[in-house]
Amino acid sequence: MGLRRRAGRHRSRAVSAAGLAFLLAATCATTATAAAPAEAPPTATRQPPPQPPPQLKEAQVDNAVAKLDGIVRDGMRKTGVPGVAVAVVHKDRVVYLKGFGERQVGKPGAVEPDTVFQLASLSKPLASTVVADAVGDKAVTWDEPVTEHLPGFALKDRWVTEHVTVADLFSHRSGLPDHAGDLLEDLGYDRDYILGHLRLEPLTPFRASYAYTNYGVTAAAEAVADAKDTTWEKLAEDSLYGPAGMNSTSSRFADYEKAANRAVTHVETGDGTWAAKYVRDADAQSPAGGVSSTAEDMARWVRLQLANGKLDGKQIIPAAPLERTHLPEIVSQPPATPTGRTGFYGLGWNVSYDDQGRLRLSHSGAFALGANTNVTLLPSEQLGIVVLTNGMPVGLADSIAFNFFDTAQYGKPTADWLSLIGKVYEQEEAELRSPTDYAEPPPDPAPARPEGAYLGTYRNDYYGPLRVTAAGGALTLQLGPDRMRFRLTHYDGDTFSFRTVGENAVGLSGVTFSGDLDGKATRVRVESLDRNGLGTFTRG
Repeated sequence: MGLRRRAGRHRSRAVSAAGLAFLLAATCATTATAAAPAEAPPTATRQPPPQPPPQLKEAQVDNAVAKLDGIVRDGMRKTGVPGVAVAVVHKDRVVYLKGFGERQVGKPGAVEPDTVFQLASLSKPLASTVVADAVGDKAVTWDEPVTEHLPGFALKDRWVTEHVTVADLFSHRSGLPDHAGDLLEDLGYDRDYILGHLRLEPLTPFRASYAYTNYGVTAAAEAVADAKDTTWEKLAEDSLYGPAGMNSTSSRFADYEKAANRAVTHVETGDGTWAAKYVRDADAQSPAGGVSSTAEDMARWVRLQLANGKLDGKQIIPAAPLERTHLPEIVSQPPATPTGRTGFYGLGWNVSYDDQGRLRLSHSGAFALGANTNVTLLPSEQLGIVVLTNGMPVGLADSIAFNFFDTAQYGKPTADWLSLIGKVYEQEEAELRSPTDYAEPPPDPAPARPEGAYLGTYRNDYYGPLRVTAAGGALTLQLGPDRMRFRLTHYDGDTFSFRTVGENAVGLSGVTFSGDLDGKATRVRVESLDRNGLGTFTRG
């Protein structure tokens, strides 16, 4: 059942950034305020730590800008990523705006400053900018409960449901598990279904634990749109994209898809080449990952961010609620050692402070199906960079930003960022894969039961029904609202495997049947769907 909305409403989602936040925190000093206490949300009266005066000389920034062409081209050569667009803003001027490479491998069309890219999770700081405008209009506050505007929204704990706020969800401290709801999206469920089933997810301590959740952000954004009596997509257009002159930016996949000058997503193939194999429609989680934009448009947004909501002499977003998005709200990366660095998350931003005490804001976006982006800002220096790419995350977008700021500060990169960040993405991907290699069955596998023992429908309150059918001597799973089909391959005894698909695909996953009632299995556990203990289906 979908969320219950107020009358008059129209109804219309990434790879985790935690590893990159850790790398960033490792380069920055810990001078920020502590995470909010569990008893109450933070108040809007908190003040950011005072910022030091600018330390970068104009010549240092000019040197870093002059070396950007080489940084980008070197990274593209090493990774093979087909296309990149970069914008740099300094002191309210766009000092660098360039495109490199191809919009689609093997087809005519070069990347230009106005080429449209999918932003993935770089959508989150854009979303918090939109909410800051609504807060300035007094339609909502950061610290009011989400159920004030989405009365059908619920989490597993009633008290948390009643108290979870827009800020809690935008800072990933609601207690929802990491990437809660994303697997439902891979199966084809829409936004309403996914938000309506977050109530079944297990919770960790409220406001005392951090876990990155696209659909937590999406729920908060929906509540804000409800308060404004519109859809999220139109709210973003009316309050930010239109007023800021971001004319090629949209929160609708259809607008990206119809753009003539768009960069399509690419993945690396087994032979080291890149191919446009997948289409990534992220409408279900649009506030958290569904924005598309250009380097040119994003430069306007960076100018707005660095000027406290002002652009071309006009106050587009109120300064005070926008500044709140830049404050630490929760510890996202505790220090690994007593002298280590701490990473924080704000409202749609990774928040840290460097060795000079300067605030650093950043966010990455990553679609395993073919996109990687980065924005990094040093507000005290009035300096920011946006990097958009049309390739799966291999570290290029983030390393360009790291190399640029290192070059501005020190004259050259301080580390091999491309290699380091690429390994972070590889590690995160490997951690999600099954410890069992289903491509290599045991040397003497136990036989399966007769196929009739497995056939039938199995129920699950979270994922919906799972149907097992047989055709051509093979078992097939059917999952999701459109009955996506997955061919099962026998592994050992009652265990089979299938190949996962979608943004959160993890290669081969196990499917294990159990129980016996009149010769039929009574349960089936799908390994890849069981990260939070919700992956067991019961016959009936």
